[in-house]
Amino acid sequence: MCKECEKKLEYIKEPRCKKCGKAIDNDIKEYCFECEMKEHDFTQGRGVFVYQEEMKQSIYRFKYRNKREYADFYVEKIAEEYREWIFSCRPQVLIPVPLYKFKKRQRGFNQAEILADKLGKVLNIPVESNLVIRCKKTIPQKELSEKERKNNMKNAFKITQSAVKLKRVMLVDDIYTTGSTIDEVAKILKKSGVDEVYFIVVCVGRGY
Repeated sequence: MCKECEKKLEYIKEPRCKKCGKAIDNDIKEYCFECEMKEHDFTQGRGVFVYQEEMKQSIYRFKYRNKREYADFYVEKIAEEYREWIFSCRPQVLIPVPLYKFKKRQRGFNQAEILADKLGKVLNIPVESNLVIRCKKTIPQKELSEKERKNNMKNAFKITQSAVKLKRVMLVDDIYTTGSTIDEVAKILKKSGVDEVYFIVVCVGRGY
């Protein structure tokens, strides 16, 4: 990220939703409209940037143009902005949100796994990439309504091994919008015995 382009990025600052971390315009409100309206399975989450035009282009190149080196910039900013918050959550492991095996073969990598691996090294937190797998081929979430997103993610993930020893985990992904994906992963982790599921992402959509 060159300095000129970095100036165009919008960092998420207060006021932000206390649940999902979205930037909100009203400093009296504690939660964004979506978090007021529905119960989430995750405990809390944070993101570095608002998912606006420059970040959309950057994430697109990262995922679909094989710009894996972009992960260094993203992880640097995650660590700068949220190192203390991440440590305050006390995650025992970082878990990248998994891709469906065909999509991973097609793309050549899972962007969330790259982010988690690099962040784990920077913060010295173990990464558990094989605990959760995506067992269902889903439609890209950006093409769906909120209700369709939830149905699309239903039964899309499964646990491959016992997670009983884990009580606090942190999911890692590139984007958070409505939370359907994070919620579904959090749900199966909690069913397996995890008490608290946090998440950290590069970008989140704007809240209201």
